[in-house]
Amino acid sequence: MTAAAVPPPRAEHEPSARAARGRRSSLVVALLAGALGAALVLLAASRKWAEGTASVAQGSLPQSANGDDITGLPGALAVVGLAALVAVFAVRRVGRAVVAALLALSGAGVVISSALGASDKAALEEKASKVSGLTHSPIHDVAYTPWPWVAAAGGVLLLLAGVLALGYGRHWPAMSGRYERAATAGAPARSRTRRAATTSDPDRPEELWKALDRGEDPTETHPRQDADRSA
Repeated sequence: MTAAAVPPPRAEHEPSARAARGRRSSLVVALLAGALGAALVLLAASRKWAEGTASVAQGSLPQSANGDDITGLPGALAVVGLAALVAVFAVRRVGRAVVAALLALSGAGVVISSALGASDKAALEEKASKVSGLTHSPIHDVAYTPWPWVAAAGGVLLLLAGVLALGYGRHWPAMSGRYERAATAGAPARSRTRRAATTSDPDRPEELWKALDRGEDPTETHPRQDADRSA
């Protein structure tokens, strides 16, 4: 008789290892997407979004408008989103979910405001009115650049970072936890230092001066020192 082939047992930790890799991947993607998205929005907001020609008494005068001239929302929301991306690691539980939602909403707001500003010529008309001195000065030959859509792409990246933070943020490390562990690890060292300082030998002149510098009474004897001397 031949023994039936028995399939090798699957490793029990394989699903958890796969989940851990997925969480690390989501963290890296969220950080890269959020930082790159905010940088794209801030860069695009400072570039020319629209240009045209204003009619004045002397003829025509070319006019242009940057993203900040047309709408200040994308740049402001990019700053909010970047701050929310950093704050995700400073809070936990409900606070982390709220900050992640703020990050996602910032990205969505950047996308909407950039798309609306891609065809807006109000800023050009306002500049033309200031040049011509007329209340409603016409603007002709209006052309738009791709920079509004670059800002919208940055908003999509911010939105992606927010969605990842909402879905996987509860598994990401917290900044405060690392500081607490560092403080806990440093506490025993500080306590040992204080104990060593309080058990100095008062019979040595240099130890007397050190005790005086610390504000201690060098003539006071400690129980442990008395036990050592009696031994």
